[in-house]
Amino acid sequence: MNTMRVLGVGAHPDDLEILCGGTLAKYARQGHDVFMCHVCRGDKGHFEIPPDELARIRDEEARRAAAIINARTFGPFADDLDLFVTREMILRLVEVIRETKPDIIITHSPDDYMPDHIAASHIVFSASFTATLPHFRTRSEAHTKVTPIYHTDVLAGVGPAPTEYVDITDTFDVKRQMLSEHKSQITWLKSHDNVDVLEYIETIAKFRGLQCGVKYAEGFRQVRTWGRIIPNRLLP
Repeated sequence: MNTMRVLGVGAHPDDLEILCGGTLAKYARQGHDVFMCHVCRGDKGHFEIPPDELARIRDEEARRAAAIINARTFGPFADDLDLFVTREMILRLVEVIRETKPDIIITHSPDDYMPDHIAASHIVFSASFTATLPHFRTRSEAHTKVTPIYHTDVLAGVGPAPTEYVDITDTFDVKRQMLSEHKSQITWLKSHDNVDVLEYIETIAKFRGLQCGVKYAEGFRQVRTWGRIIPNRLLP
């Protein structure tokens, strides 16, 4: 593939690492430019750390995780559970898209379990079209194309099945390393959801890998609307 510009948009600072970290690492390893945007501050995900302090910690965790694959980070723009499809949020994502000029966007499925994930999915869809309109003015110039979007797997695979897979066998260790930077959330998910998230990502990656004949894989669904479908594969 020619060098591509890849934009991942997650609702919270650890979402991309959980859902598509191996794929983003694979893009980076192949020499593509990777951008990681977390829309929310991640300020509600802890029992003990207060919101403002937690938001600072989580932003630092996200930046350290992105640095592992030399990805540039964007965000946050909203508090947790205060993310809605508003003009302000669409404007924020329009600017990110215009600045990064992605060839592909990876974001949440609208069928996921959590309100912020669902809102982020709808915001990205709207913003990726709006970003192409030259008379919709922001700081940056309009993007030249309506970018193809791929939705990540849903949490625990509870929802629509993937239609495309990425073999992350060679980057699973990088995915794990990236997620390991999110120490506050490893603690939170264990306390709040009784989930060992590092074990979780391995279980899901093995399951998706079993479906497509490799050791570890991540699953995706392409947004199949007019103007976003191209005849060549964009996933690595």
